[in-house]
Amino acid sequence: MLIRELFEGALPIAAKSGNKVVRKYRCTTGSRKGRIVAKPTTCNAPKDVGSSYGLKKTKRKQGANLKVKSKRAKRASAPSVRLKNVNVGRRHKERKPGKGKRI
Repeated sequence: MLIRELFEGALPIAAKSGNKVVRKYRCTTGSRKGRIVAKPTTCNAPKDVGSSYGLKKTKRKQGANLKVKSKRAKRASAPSVRLKNVNVGRRHKERKPGKGKRI
């Protein structure tokens, strides 16, 4: 991890871009906390209200179809399967100690 990434509030991860696996960043601070973005500087950039409204409108219209398609893609497409193996170590590092399953 680079020092620059610590200050910008983003962790490097692997993500899909089309049918390729590329490096992207998960925002840890800012208005996009938890979102995966291409550049760490995007985490603190001002939001574009118009485009966020457009996405909300699209999700209202096609939400159910998008869910079905994305679940199928995540289960079956080769890049998604590869991605699960690449990011396995990251998931375990981010997990907080003492937050496991209670019996």
